[in-house]
Amino acid sequence: MIQRLIYTIDQLNKTIGHAFAWCIMIVTFGTCYEVFVRYVLDDPTSWAFDLSYLMYGAIFYMAGAYTLSRGGHVRADIWYRKWPDRTQAGVELALYVLFFFPGILALVIAGGHYGFESLRLREVSVNSPAGVPIWPLKAMIPVGATLMALQGLAEVLRCVLCLRTGEWPARLHDVEELENQILAETARKRAAEGEAA
Repeated sequence: MIQRLIYTIDQLNKTIGHAFAWCIMIVTFGTCYEVFVRYVLDDPTSWAFDLSYLMYGAIFYMAGAYTLSRGGHVRADIWYRKWPDRTQAGVELALYVLFFFPGILALVIAGGHYGFESLRLREVSVNSPAGVPIWPLKAMIPVGATLMALQGLAEVLRCVLCLRTGEWPARLHDVEELENQILAETARKRAAEGEAA
């Protein structure tokens, strides 16, 4: 039951994270278009700057939970990675309860007020004369924070399972760090060389 709930939350955040990853393509094309018209045609756009920070903001808000589901957020794990799994789970559980959830709850509440006010005013950007709407981005703040809280629940459940079983439950793997692939390939080559010798 717990595994199923963790999997469901991970899948939800994976789907949302992958959907918002397409914002990278929009930013790339928008920036390339701006560079072309600015430097080749000498006719800069009035909306390219707004587009770039809106798309980057959307990625930041909506893919944070996906990153958390993959254990991809920055952490200082100089000592942590050497601890037994149960010790890691106990420390993580305490940190989630003491710091993560109070911070995320504050972000949901404050971000909700901030996003609702922006939506109510139909806020537009003051950075350009194009009047690009920025209320959709600000409305994403409480949504992204809620997804982070939901993923935090999944991480707490992972800690509980690890405390019970002594090992971490598996995570979904749809993307792998290149460094891990290189290390695995190096280990395979060394093993093949050792067998050949």
